[in-house]
Amino acid sequence: MPRRPPEFLVLALDIGSSSTRSALFDEEGHVVATTSACREYSVRYTAEGGAELSPLLLRRAVASSLRETLKARRDSSSLRQIPIGATGASAFWHSLLGVDGKDRPITPVFTWADSRCAPDAAQLRGEFDERKIHARTGCMLRASFWPAKLRWLRRTQRSVFNRAVRWVSPAEWIFAELFGANGCSHSMASATGLYDLRAKRWDPALCNACGIEIDQLGELMDLSPGGPAQGELRDAKFFPAIGDGAAGNLGCGADGAGRIAINIGTSAAVRTMETNAARPAPFGLFRYAVDCERTVLGGAVSNAGNLRRWCLRELRLSEFAAGEEKMLSRTAAATDGLTILPFWVNERAPTWPENLRGAIIGLNQASSASQLLRSTTSAVYYRLGEILDLIESAAGRSKEVIVSGGILHSRASLRLLADTLGRDLRVSSEMEASLRGAAVYVLEKLGREVAPLRNGTIVRHDPALAKKHRGRRERQVALEKLLSMDRKG
Repeated sequence: MPRRPPEFLVLALDIGSSSTRSALFDEEGHVVATTSACREYSVRYTAEGGAELSPLLLRRAVASSLRETLKARRDSSSLRQIPIGATGASAFWHSLLGVDGKDRPITPVFTWADSRCAPDAAQLRGEFDERKIHARTGCMLRASFWPAKLRWLRRTQRSVFNRAVRWVSPAEWIFAELFGANGCSHSMASATGLYDLRAKRWDPALCNACGIEIDQLGELMDLSPGGPAQGELRDAKFFPAIGDGAAGNLGCGADGAGRIAINIGTSAAVRTMETNAARPAPFGLFRYAVDCERTVLGGAVSNAGNLRRWCLRELRLSEFAAGEEKMLSRTAAATDGLTILPFWVNERAPTWPENLRGAIIGLNQASSASQLLRSTTSAVYYRLGEILDLIESAAGRSKEVIVSGGILHSRASLRLLADTLGRDLRVSSEMEASLRGAAVYVLEKLGREVAPLRNGTIVRHDPALAKKHRGRRERQVALEKLLSMDRKG
C-alpha cells in the first residue's frame, strides 16, 4: 500500500563550519531526497592561531542552499501542495559574532578553533576556579569559548568591542536575517561558556567578567515569535537552531540511555545523551543542553577530518578508495613505530593542551607518507578513546557505540577506529545525522512520533590488534605528559 502524503513538511538546515546543508523532511523524519542541497566554504586559518569565517559568505551559502531546496519543492507537483509547517536547524557550537545596532556584522565569525585568546583564557583561570565554573556551565575556561574570546576582543580591539550592540551565534544572526526569526536556543547558549546549566539562564558573574550586559545576548526561547509575513514559509513555526552535537545524537539514533555517538567530520566528538543536568561532567569533558530537559555529555577534539585533509594535501597522497585501504592497513597501524601528538589545531578534550602543538616522534629513513597518514589517524582515534573511557566512567558502559559523519565514506577508517577503541561499532544508517537531527528535534517539539532509523551494519574490532593499539595509546599519553612538563618547566 502506498504511503499517504504527509500533512506537512519540515525544513531543516545544518549550518556547519565547512558546509551548509538543507532539505525537507516528512512528519515521520524521512528526508525528501530530491530536496537536498549543499554549499561548501572554508575557515580561514592564520599562523597566529586565527580561525575565522566571513559572516556574509556564510549567509550567502545558507541562502543559496535554502533556495535550491525550496525550488525543488516548487518544481514538484506533489510537494508544492504540502505546506511547510516548521523550520529548524543544527549549527556549529561555540562560534562568536558581534553585530551593531542594525544587526550588521562588525566582526568575522570567530570559530571554536580560534586560539588567539589563549592568554585571556589563562587569565580567566587565574581569576576563577575553573572546576567550579565547569560544574556550573559545563564548559572549560579555554580559548574555544566566549569568555576568553570576549576578553581578547576587549583587550586587542577595544573600539570594535565597544561598537558591538549584541553578541550572537552565526545561526541566530542568519535566522534573523533570512527569516525574521529571533531568539537563541538553550542548546546554543549552553556551549558559549556563559550559560548556567542548572538555572537555565545566562550567567551574570561571567558576563560581568567579560564586560558585557546580559541584554547584549540572545533572548533564550524554544520557539521564535517571528517569521516571514509572506511566501511559502509564512505559516511555518521557527525553532531556534540547536547545537550540531545535540542534533547529531538525535539524528544518528544515539538519543537514549546506553548509546554513545561518535561523529568524525572536520573535528570529532564522543557524546551520550542524558536527562540529568545536575550531575557535573568529568573535568575536561562538556555538558551542553539539547533542550531544557536533556543534555549531552562528551568531549570534542579539534583535529580530525581537517588533519586528514592536511596530510593528503601536504604529503601528496591520493584519496581514492583503493589507495586509502592500503594506506590505512589495520595490521600496519597496530605496529607503526611513530608516536604522534595530533595537535595541528589547538586541541581540546580531554586534556586541553593549549601550550602544545603537533609532534612526531620516531621518524627515520624508512618512514613514508602513508605511515604518517596512518599514524596520525590512529593518534586522533586514541584521543577519542580517552574521551570514551571518561564518559563511561561517569555514565556506565554503553551497550552500543554509533558512528556518523564523514568517516562513513571510508570503510578502512571505520575498521581502524574499531581497533583503536577496542570496540565493535554500529555504523549510522543516516549519512547526514545533524541535518536529520534538526528535523527530529522540531518534530519532537511538535509532539510527533519520529520513525526509528533502520539498524546500520556492525564493524567488528580485532582483539589482538586492539591490544597492540593500547600500548601505542599509552606511549602517546606519556609523550603528552612529558612535553607538558617541559613546557611548564
